[in-house]
Formats: sequence, C-alpha cells, structure tokens
Amino acid sequence: MSRPRTERQSRVIPVPVETVFTAALSLPLPQLYRRRYGPMPPIVEVRDQQGPWQTPGQTRVFVTADRGSMQEEMVSIDPPHRFVNRLTVLTGPFKPLVSTVEESWSFRALGGATQATWEWNIHPRSAAAGLLAPLIGRLWRGYARGVLEQLAEEVRGATGP
Repeated sequence: MSRPRTERQSRVIPVPVETVFTAALSLPLPQLYRRRYGPMPPIVEVRDQQGPWQTPGQTRVFVTADRGSMQEEMVSIDPPHRFVNRLTVLTGPFKPLVSTVEESWSFRALGGATQATWEWNIHPRSAAAGLLAPLIGRLWRGYARGVLEQLAEEVRGATGP
C-alpha cells in the first residue's frame, strides 16, 4: 500500500468566519460542488442524508456527473472552526485509484474576513495507484480552487455586495 498524499487549498473570503463555516457545511452539495475540473466531475445528487449535515457518525452518498459515487461520513465538527469527513470511493473512475479520503475544512478569522482551507488526505488503493497520486493531487487542487471560488460567490451573494 502506498502512503497517503495530503493536498491543501485555501482562499480568503471577505465574510465573517461563522457565515463561511455555515455555508460550507450546509449548502447543498450540487450547488457548492457544481464545477468540473478536467476529469474531476461536479456532484449532481445526494442520497440517504438524514437531516442537516452536522452530527458525527452521520453518513450520506453523493453521486457525480460521471456516475461515480462516494459515501461520506461526518467524523468531527468544531463550529465555526473545523469539520472533518471521511470519503470512501464506491464507484466510478477513481475506484481503482483511491480507497479513502479524509477531508477537513478549517476556517480562520482574519479581521472581518475568513481564510477557508480545504484539505484532502488521499489514500491510494495500491502501490501502483500511489504512482498516480501526484497527478490526482494536481487535479484535486484545481477542483478545490473552483469549489472555494463557488463558496466565496455563494456567501457574498447571501450577504450582499
């Protein structure tokens, strides 16, 4: 088995930390993860989620535009600073490459703005898949930039100009 690879992307959003945290946690996934980046598809559907996404142990399955799916489990939450999820690849083109991903979202107040950081710890499915981890990481960073940009647009739109 190959070692996990950590990727991280941040963005400063000119909105208070509580607002950004709440949006990242509660926006519908197809609204927040709506952009494609190369082979990294948008999320188009969420299944099996019971209630708001806020309880450790809670699970849901999301489906991507390429018909892949991942199960997501809420691992921990510390409002308005951080939440952690575990993703398990169930189907789709990443299944042979990635077994699990631990993702964390962290939020740091910068005056009236927020630094939002999204981090992925990618666990390759095999040593051979680990050889592709740098490529997966590069693709993920581009995808993450788009998600963070969408998050910034959503919270700025909700709070006015």
